[in-house]
Amino acid sequence: MISKLAMQIAPSSTLAITAKAKELKDSGIDVVGFGAGEPDFNTPDYINEAAIKAINDGFTKYTPAAGIMSLRQAVADKFEQENSVKYSATQVVVSNGAKHSLVNAFMAVLDAGSEVILPAPFWLSYPEMVKMATGVPVIVHTQPENRFKLTPEEFENAITPKTRAIVLNSPSNPTGVIYTRDELKALADIAVKHDIWIISDEIYEYLVYDGAEHVCIASLSEEIYNHTITINGLSKGFAMTGWRIGFLAAPIEVAKAAANIQSHATSNPNSIAQKAAEVALRGDREFVKTMMVNFIERRAYLYQSLTEINGFDVVKPDGAFYCFVGVSSLYGKSYKGTKIDSAATLAKILLEQANVAVIPCADFGTPDYIRLSYAISLDNIKKGVARIKEFVDSLE
Repeated sequence: MISKLAMQIAPSSTLAITAKAKELKDSGIDVVGFGAGEPDFNTPDYINEAAIKAINDGFTKYTPAAGIMSLRQAVADKFEQENSVKYSATQVVVSNGAKHSLVNAFMAVLDAGSEVILPAPFWLSYPEMVKMATGVPVIVHTQPENRFKLTPEEFENAITPKTRAIVLNSPSNPTGVIYTRDELKALADIAVKHDIWIISDEIYEYLVYDGAEHVCIASLSEEIYNHTITINGLSKGFAMTGWRIGFLAAPIEVAKAAANIQSHATSNPNSIAQKAAEVALRGDREFVKTMMVNFIERRAYLYQSLTEINGFDVVKPDGAFYCFVGVSSLYGKSYKGTKIDSAATLAKILLEQANVAVIPCADFGTPDYIRLSYAISLDNIKKGVARIKEFVDSLE
């Protein structure tokens, strides 16, 4: 018999559809996969070389649980130089990816039954992580007319005596939208007023477009800083998804609690990856700029092409590398006798009949939407969109 907690945790639909697409590819079928949650670029050579040097130097032993001090200082320096936020190295905890940082944060501040406000659409792992930390996810459905951003009124209305935290993700997965400085300040002031933790997931920080500004919430005021746990990492900006290095920065009591939890869960993050991460953070951002040139071109093509498909309601992304598309206008139409009654059904038929993998977003809190990633080549984007258009045009 497995635990009640384990039975509450839903499997990842993104991993499921990605696995199905891979299975079809492995059987020789030309599948275009729009499910990617990682840049399709190799980690820069100078970062790889730092890892090789760490191995050759014998840096393969345990490290302090919260990460080596030089890396924690590099993270602190990054916050000060790029985000105008001053953290000491002791306020930084390096973990096995930003996912791990999020779990540590929830475990550090939640008690059994504590409520965590999650604006929908949200990254599908948030509610499962909250449940793993014995908290209760409270879903607040945001509105398309607000570009799926939480309003102060919606936030206020969701607060109860059990509310312990809110999760904000800007740039957002799955929508790609970015909160402005004023929007963040309005939400953060409410959190301060009610003494609620702000867990700010800023993993897509570097991936912003059209002059949009990424704002680190903790930079907005001293009171907000004291209520904020900032989550970030190297996966998206430095194409280091498999290296599993993320971090949180927080008031010292939270950082100490998270480090203590981590010490019993995983000991420490990978020693070799820590050395590579330190070099990445200390280096310039030329790789990020090069990657962005590609993302800008792909974003423009994918967004424009999707808007030309009948029945698609496309949210223009300000950041990250996703297009978020409403498909409810297609409900009631059929493909060879199979009626489309949900985004999940549409995604299933697209994969099976058009060899295109998209992510249905019911698990993101928005069952009438799909997500397409442009972290794939422009040629594949063109091929995949052409297949989607042909498929949608064939619906009866």
